Amino acid sequence: MKKAITLLVGIATLLLACNNDESGTTPADPGNLNLVFENTVNGASLMMDAMTYTNSSNENYGVSELKYIISNITLIKNDDTEYIYPVADSYFLINEEGNKTANLVDVPADTYKAIKFGIGVDPTKYPIESGTLNFVPLAEEAGMLWTWSAGYKFLKFEGTYSNATTPDETTPFLYHVGSHGATLDNYKEVTILISELQLNSNSTASKTIQFDVAKIFDSLHTLSLEEKNEIMVDPINAPKIAENTSAAFSIIE
Repeated sequence: MKKAITLLVGIATLLLACNNDESGTTPADPGNLNLVFENTVNGASLMMDAMTYTNSSNENYGVSELKYIISNITLIKNDDTEYIYPVADSYFLINEEGNKTANLVDVPADTYKAIKFGIGVDPTKYPIESGTLNFVPLAEEAGMLWTWSAGYKFLKFEGTYSNATTPDETTPFLYHVGSHGATLDNYKEVTILISELQLNSNSTASKTIQFDVAKIFDSLHTLSLEEKNEIMVDPINAPKIAENTSAAFSIIE
């Protein structure tokens, strides 16, 4: 009988040890990570309604509204494994005149080398039945839902512009870009390499991500406001804006 008891105790001890990691310690407590989005124009902080900028088409423009949706955040570790932030909590509205921070909570304490995220909403990953329903009223209040069809505006970019010929005459411009059905998918994902990010247990780290507004006009494609100053459901120009936008993000170390 004593031998049987000893054997059972040994098995229980072994099972308990298997619940710990290879080093014999329990996993570290998670930490928090704040991703701060800084909107700039050619490296300088964006000034709303207070400064005129010039694009490569020699058009002067000022910005009155800038909003975009960040989603599906993934952190890539030094060993190339990924931590996917819970999808239901991974939708953030960045507003130049409001919130500009994505607060990630309960992130595993580890060392990370890259950040991946989506611009807009990927319908194949959007969990309608879960907590993202709380994102709908936020987007609607911010004017980031189409009023005449289903779907989100991934980017809302508005202002006024003038050209070199008539600099005193200003004209409104409007870029509203989203996906429309299965044939016009403007959702994009970007990956940004970062210098070593060590996230410690029970602490909060912060990284600043720069969004260069100038690249909406001039990046992979060149867009002229004189040629077209209102772009929404546009199968030619909306994808160009989406591609330019995906190239506008970088990390500030």
